Amino acid sequence: MSNIHSIGIVAPQRVRFNEALTLKSGARLPGFDLVFETYGTLNASCSNAVLVCHALSGSHHVAGVHAGQPNHVGWWDNLVGPGKPLDTDKFFVVGVNNLGGCYGSTGPLSFNPETGKRYGADFPLVTVEDWVAAQARLADHLGVDTWAAVLGGSLGGMQALAWSLLFPDRIRHALVIASAPKLSAQNIAFNEVARQAIISDPDFHGGHYAERGVVPANGLRLARMVGHITYLSDGQMDEKFGRRLRHGEHKFSYEVDFEVESYLRYQGNKFAGFFDANTYLMMTKALDYFDPAYDYGGNLASALARAQAKFLVASFSTDWRFSPARSREIVFALLHNRRHVAYAEIDCDAGHDSFLLDDAHYHSVMRAYLENISV
Repeated sequence: MSNIHSIGIVAPQRVRFNEALTLKSGARLPGFDLVFETYGTLNASCSNAVLVCHALSGSHHVAGVHAGQPNHVGWWDNLVGPGKPLDTDKFFVVGVNNLGGCYGSTGPLSFNPETGKRYGADFPLVTVEDWVAAQARLADHLGVDTWAAVLGGSLGGMQALAWSLLFPDRIRHALVIASAPKLSAQNIAFNEVARQAIISDPDFHGGHYAERGVVPANGLRLARMVGHITYLSDGQMDEKFGRRLRHGEHKFSYEVDFEVESYLRYQGNKFAGFFDANTYLMMTKALDYFDPAYDYGGNLASALARAQAKFLVASFSTDWRFSPARSREIVFALLHNRRHVAYAEIDCDAGHDSFLLDDAHYHSVMRAYLENISV
């Protein structure tokens, strides 16, 4: 087996698709760009390609580092690379910034060719299904007729599931990690609170803040703070912060007293400095709308009957936002259809963020499954 190390320096690529894309909403997007990165080498039969789908705030930068940015490491660098569970000595791995993203793909910050101004709030809502349709065009561009696997965590797992339903003959394996077949009412509620924090920011200006040269930073900061609370388990928050005081004593004010307050403010401020508010709104709506069983009277087994891929479904014991019970719904629906599915429920104390971490049990599961994919 090859030595385990980083993929090294990588560079994003951009491709333009001039053919219009009709979205699930009925809106029509006249051409679009996608930014992507690749790791490893596509083999002669084009049979070793793997698509990695990102979650809400992720991007095309899955592994490695960019030149001159040694600290800007890919968000799944611990999983992707030579000798790692998703081994780039074996697989040709593709990461893409989804349509509507804020890392270079066409989205709200892009210029609308019809107006010459930034799209802003005029950028149409896109769904998980729209992302998959755009990714299929990228696959065509790369010469990939069939993915060896499509995988992702959280919202990325929903995309892997959608691939198995929309293009069942173009995907051999789907790895659905820390995900769900649809959001619960509680999850939709959290997303709505985050959206309202952004929309009610005085600098939001109906989504056209870029024209005014401002950013709804306070709203974004609050939205991210809410999100971080849901990404961590209660046990992990207690272990990391407990009731530790920032200054060793109570200040009797509304400034930071507790370490956990400092952490949330830091994460919120950092996020507001680089992420686009309209993209955040759109991504959370894509999460809300995803429900393959919607057109089947709520019957998930009927919805998943189209799938032909083999599956790995993995969940984490302390993930209360996408609980193991939600992953088991996918497993039971696949078993009902006599599909090949492996399931792992991993004991990890990090909550929903577990899928991003270098947990030994989790990575062993991923490695074992991926090693058995023939290319």
